[in-house]
Amino acid sequence: IPHPGHQPCCLHDCTPQSEPTAAAAAASLSGLGDDWTPPPPPYARPSSAPSPVTRTVQESPPISIICAAKVAGVPLTIDPSLPAGSAPTLQFGSGESLHGVNPILHYIARCTSLSSFSGLNAIEFGHVVEWLDYAPTLLSGSEFENACSFVDGYLASRTFLVSHVLTVSDITVWSNLAGIGQRWDSLRKSKKYQNLVRWFNSIDAEYKDTLNEIVSAYVGKRGIGKSPAPSFKEKVHDSKDPSAPEVDLPGAKVGQVCVRFAPEPSGYLHIGHAKAALLNKYFAERYEGRLIVRFDDTNPSKESNEFVENLLKDIETLGIKYDAVTYTSDYFPKLMEMAESLIKQGKAYIDDTPKEQMRKERMDGIESRCRNNTVEENLSLWKEMINGTERGMQCCVRGKLDMQDPNKSLRDPVYYRCNTDPHHRVGSKYKVYPTYDFACPFVDALEGVTHALRSSEYHDRNAQYYRILQDMGLRRVEIYEFSRLNMVYTLLSKRKLLWFVQNKKVEDWTDPRFPTVQGIVRRGLKVEALIQFILQQGASKNLNLMEWDKLWTINKKIVDPVCARHTAVLKDQRVIFTLINGPEKPFVRILPRHKKYEGAGKKATTFTNRIWLDYADASAVSKGEEVTLMDWGNAIVKEIKMESGVITELVGELHLEGSVKATKLKTTWLADIEELVPLSLVEFDYLISKKKLEEDEDFLENLNPCTRRETPALGDANMRNLKRGEIIQIERKGYYRCDAPFIRSSKPVLLFAIPDGRQQASLN
Repeated sequence: IPHPGHQPCCLHDCTPQSEPTAAAAAASLSGLGDDWTPPPPPYARPSSAPSPVTRTVQESPPISIICAAKVAGVPLTIDPSLPAGSAPTLQFGSGESLHGVNPILHYIARCTSLSSFSGLNAIEFGHVVEWLDYAPTLLSGSEFENACSFVDGYLASRTFLVSHVLTVSDITVWSNLAGIGQRWDSLRKSKKYQNLVRWFNSIDAEYKDTLNEIVSAYVGKRGIGKSPAPSFKEKVHDSKDPSAPEVDLPGAKVGQVCVRFAPEPSGYLHIGHAKAALLNKYFAERYEGRLIVRFDDTNPSKESNEFVENLLKDIETLGIKYDAVTYTSDYFPKLMEMAESLIKQGKAYIDDTPKEQMRKERMDGIESRCRNNTVEENLSLWKEMINGTERGMQCCVRGKLDMQDPNKSLRDPVYYRCNTDPHHRVGSKYKVYPTYDFACPFVDALEGVTHALRSSEYHDRNAQYYRILQDMGLRRVEIYEFSRLNMVYTLLSKRKLLWFVQNKKVEDWTDPRFPTVQGIVRRGLKVEALIQFILQQGASKNLNLMEWDKLWTINKKIVDPVCARHTAVLKDQRVIFTLINGPEKPFVRILPRHKKYEGAGKKATTFTNRIWLDYADASAVSKGEEVTLMDWGNAIVKEIKMESGVITELVGELHLEGSVKATKLKTTWLADIEELVPLSLVEFDYLISKKKLEEDEDFLENLNPCTRRETPALGDANMRNLKRGEIIQIERKGYYRCDAPFIRSSKPVLLFAIPDGRQQASLN
């Protein structure tokens, strides 16, 4: 327990020091008697000591710490400045610190004047520790209901979690439930967990004012600063029947499942890939198995290290933990050996039929004239292909399957083709490369993959996959299908997306108009919203065309409770409002950046007798009308000056005693000062103009002529402190993400408009 001489100062993310304890050398817990009691007051933090400063992640404040400190009467100051993923840290003036939720809770429980807060004896203290370790289970989307059921049963004959007194474990579990938001509120109204609800309500009633104040400040409607993302475990079954069983992988056994996510490194990860990646993650976790990330790098003409690096970055962004990263190119020697073996067995042959003719023959079920070449002829041409000779470049390797099969994927598919472009990993070592159809089943079998997850667009090629495995003499790998995620007004073909990049229609693969993970995050989408949206689709095999509005609605519920509020006026559409009785000298007030979320920090607002209004607001008032200036008070418009039918100035008087409820117009405003920050507000539109393109439609004929529009504006002086990636709300204008922060007055801050789920007007 920190000594009272420690002067609390600042809490930050650092390596924790050893926690000094009075009993460290005395005895273990088991050696203490049942009459053990917490340390007496000398161990408590002296009342004269400054409050410790708790540094946390802004979007996920440790509500359990805040609630426990409030109930225990231990003052803590919250500093929400840690980067995402960091654990909260409590630092003292001496330089020592406590790192993590539970150590800080232990500190609070032991330094409070509430003698029972850490239990009445050593055994009870042990139970308190157990409950603190268990409490985070309630924050797990996949385990929430199971955890509620367990705690409900435990409380059947108990008033508190430990003994007959309130402890820090009660407050921690209570705050975690409250932090869930809407999901817990719904269960609380039901009769499903009566003991748990009884216990929750009793604490709520006892500490109503204290705890509800914290919940209101830190918890949004659906959770602590964000909506808890549901897991596939909750979504893979029919959503219309909550009692329906989960979808199982065929033949899967716990501890024996291996799945793989196998993107081709020919582009960045997009929203469609994200569904496949998260579904693989779900099954690997559910069956306590392995997840392999494998790069299907079999086409050197399209692939690069840039794509590999960014795919790994995007996988990490999605929070996917994998067991290994492999490359199909690791298996090139073995793949060539297998191709040669199939040629020798008469299960494959070399074909020099021109590409278009081959395609027609496959459609018509016509055998190639090369199909019955001798093994010797085939091996000779195979060597020509390996060497990349002129003759070899005319050839490919085809599997000898069944040219009459109704399933056209079985009509002698191509296994190998020539390509002299250098490979991003192996250079110019090879002149021949396997096709995906040939390499995928082979590498799946060699790497121990038990279940290959594929989107249903590959359904007709499943028979081919199994047949190739059979011809290779390799074990069977089960295929599990799921529906591809399609979005309205969106192209997910990497070939088509590459066209936009190469033709300078977008900046690059991270352009905010792109459906790539980096693109939509750059536009202002929180990763939590993307994950929640994808998991809501579950493992359904039904084809679906999803609306972007649903995704942006989820995102709004995450950012709105925590993002800072700022003010801006359009630079070319503003009117000065002169307040006759306004302050002769400008003065500054410190106001919250978010009135309901303290963690957003403060801002300095300047008040003067000349303020800017948006022209739209100025044109909406009439002479003699009383309006409300937000964060200031009422004013009465006395005069409207115009030139050529255009409003040039409003003149009025402050009427601060006026009723805000009585005014029709509540307007934002900015002081007319030199410190205003130049802004560029950027809006985006879809790249294509049609909601869904049919297979035979050319996307080039459906391009949207205008997909980006910039509007100059002026923002409050506090906006010069915005950081790249920070999300804010410009009041009465919408949500924005800072893409380029303030550098100098001649270069505007670049703010990308974030859709909020409502129907957006076209830019055209």
